[in-house]
Amino acid sequence: MTTTSEPLVVEFHVAAPPSHAFEVWTSRIATWWPPSHTISGDPASITVEPHVGGRVVETAPDGTEHTWGEVLVWEPPEHLRLLWHLFFDREEATEVDVRFVVTAGRTRVHIEQTGWERLGAAGAPRRERTGGAWSSIAAHFVAGCEAGWNCHG
Repeated sequence: MTTTSEPLVVEFHVAAPPSHAFEVWTSRIATWWPPSHTISGDPASITVEPHVGGRVVETAPDGTEHTWGEVLVWEPPEHLRLLWHLFFDREEATEVDVRFVVTAGRTRVHIEQTGWERLGAAGAPRRERTGGAWSSIAAHFVAGCEAGWNCHG
């Protein structure tokens, strides 16, 4: 039996310092976030408003805004926590905690998503699907982050 209260954890490394990784994750999200994981499929922009209470919002080509979440913690360049409801109503939100930790000249990105238990029976299958999505999204982030960084100093 799957415990839906168990956090979903994804970890990976990028060859860039935390300050660059945080900036790419927050200020340049539209350059690397896969269109297949957006509401419009071809967003004109994706914005993370840089403050506690700020929105994560996709703007479709026609100007329609789709709120994906809200910033709960904003501590650049180490920590970002979001109330997250991409593809779902706000009442079905989970929390996504993203930490950027320096390790031997690289950055370990640690994503922990919690709150599955609030979804009842839908929690376990949604957690499983989301795990696959984060793996794909992480690969896009690594490519986008490292493309914008001189890894050799």
